[in-house]
Amino acid sequence: MSTRSRWATCLFLFFFVSLSIIVLYPLVGLLLASFKPATELLRNGLSLKLQTELFTLNNYSYLFSDAGRKYFFWYRNSLVITSLFTLLSLLLSAMVGYGLAIYQFKGKNILFVLVLVVMMIPVEIIILPLYKLTISLQLINNYWGVILPFVVAPLPIFFFRQFASSLPKDYLDAGRVDGCTELGIFFRLMMPLMLPAFGAMAILQALHSWNNFLWPLIVLRTDDMLTLPIGLASMITPYGNNYDMLLSGAVLSIVPIVVLFAAFQRFFISGLTAGGVKG
Repeated sequence: MSTRSRWATCLFLFFFVSLSIIVLYPLVGLLLASFKPATELLRNGLSLKLQTELFTLNNYSYLFSDAGRKYFFWYRNSLVITSLFTLLSLLLSAMVGYGLAIYQFKGKNILFVLVLVVMMIPVEIIILPLYKLTISLQLINNYWGVILPFVVAPLPIFFFRQFASSLPKDYLDAGRVDGCTELGIFFRLMMPLMLPAFGAMAILQALHSWNNFLWPLIVLRTDDMLTLPIGLASMITPYGNNYDMLLSGAVLSIVPIVVLFAAFQRFFISGLTAGGVKG
């Protein structure tokens, strides 16, 4: 390796290490703050000082007490909504993207252009008509009212379409020769080949649903139906701040996403790169 290449490698390494420190700083600070009295956050903010003499489990024991019981209602709601949303979004978006990539029919290109156009429309523009539609379908304060309006989104459709375009078409002919139906070809032959795309989209869609704040805030009404982002935001009010639950609750809210990424991370990079090769 030449001297110039070594210097370039060192610069890249320094850049990414610095970027990692910047990203991890608030997470580590939040983790340490969750083991300290809430007054320390108001006094010193997020700090990386260990201060072992201040360490306590009171914030976490508060969550498991009767006073923090509602936190686990929010946790349950977020888990149910995220699970249903992710599964339905992956299945339906994959079928739509697969259809746009594999089959030839009149108006196919127009439909794909419409998908691209919808990608450029901000969600805030369609909030009011979506809200009226949700009311007319009687889905207010309901899990399905949060899930259904965005379950088939343009980004997953575009991604699955790009990925399916790179799949070998010989499998289609082989499946048809063997008497397999079109649905059978999709589920038995093509879906296993699309696992990297499913892994990448599972992380992105679950993360989107887990962190979603605006639409659940509009649809959900009662305290026992709130999701984690809304419930934790309600801890900060003009009349008092419950940082005891906020700190420990925020740390526990990260756990499902970390577990999901650990389970699908081997598909994540391969899925994103393969999906952008051909279109």
